[in-house]
Amino acid sequence: MSYVNPRDFAKKMIDAGEAKVFMSTRDTLIRAFMAGAILALAAAFAVTVSVNTGNPLIGALLFPVGFCMLYLLGFDLLTGVFTLVPLALLDRRPGVTMRGMLRNWGLVFCGNFAGAFTVAVFMAIIVTFGFSEAPNAVGEQIGHIGEGRTLGYAAHGAAGMLTLFVRAVMCNWMVSTGVVAAMMSTSVSGKIMAMWMPILVFFYMGFEHSIVNMFLFPAGLLLGGNFTITDYMVWNEIPTVLGNLVGGLTFVGAVIYTTHYKTSPQIERFPAVEDKPIAIPAE
Repeated sequence: MSYVNPRDFAKKMIDAGEAKVFMSTRDTLIRAFMAGAILALAAAFAVTVSVNTGNPLIGALLFPVGFCMLYLLGFDLLTGVFTLVPLALLDRRPGVTMRGMLRNWGLVFCGNFAGAFTVAVFMAIIVTFGFSEAPNAVGEQIGHIGEGRTLGYAAHGAAGMLTLFVRAVMCNWMVSTGVVAAMMSTSVSGKIMAMWMPILVFFYMGFEHSIVNMFLFPAGLLLGGNFTITDYMVWNEIPTVLGNLVGGLTFVGAVIYTTHYKTSPQIERFPAVEDKPIAIPAE
C-alpha cells in the first residue's frame, strides 16, 4: 500500500528539515522563488474563477492545484520550512544550528517574495493592458482584498490585530498539515488527494497566508488599492508571518514530533489473571 505510517513520515519530516538547512544559497533561492510564483499564480487563478463564476467556493476548490504543483516539483514555501526545519534543530541533528535555521528562513522569505511580486507585476500588466486602462473586474477585486485585509483590521485596533494573528495561526495549521499529508503517501495521486483537503479549508475560510499575501497586496497597490505599504507590512505581512510560524510549528510540527517520533513509554502490560474456581470448605 502507498500509505506511510505516522512514525515513518515523522522521520521524513525531520530529514526534510535537515536537508533544507544544508541546501546551497542558490538552490534555496531558486526553489523559493518558484514556490512563491506558482502559489501567486494559483491565487490569481482562484480570484479569477471566483469573479467570473460569482462563487468563491469554486475558486477555493481549484486553488490547491498550485500548492500541489509546487510541492511535487520540490519547491519551498516559508510556511513549510517554519514547520520542518525546527524539528531538525529539536532533534539535535549534527550541524543543524539556530543560525542555519534562520538563514534558511531568511532566504526562503526573500525567494518567496521575489516570486510572488513577479507574478503581481505580470498580473497587474494583464488586467490593465499594460497600465493603459483601468483594472478589469479581477483587478478591482484584488485591490479590494488588499484594502479589506489591512484597513479592515486596523479599524478594529487591537481586536483586529488579534483576529489577523489567529487567522494566520489557523492558516499554517492547515497548510503545514498539507505539507505533512504529502508525506503520508508514496503515490502521486495519494499525495495530491491528501494535500488538497487542508489547502481547500484554509483558502475558503479566508485565513492569512504570508506568501499568498506577498502577491495580493503588492498587486493591489499596483492596481490602485486604497492602502499603503506601511498598512500592508504592519496590518498584515509581519503579523501574518509570526502567526504562520506559531501555527505550523506548534500545531503540526511539535505535535507530530512529540507523539509520533519521541513517543512516551508504553504502558506496561500485565498478564491476565486466570479465573479459578473458588474452593468452598465442606461443613
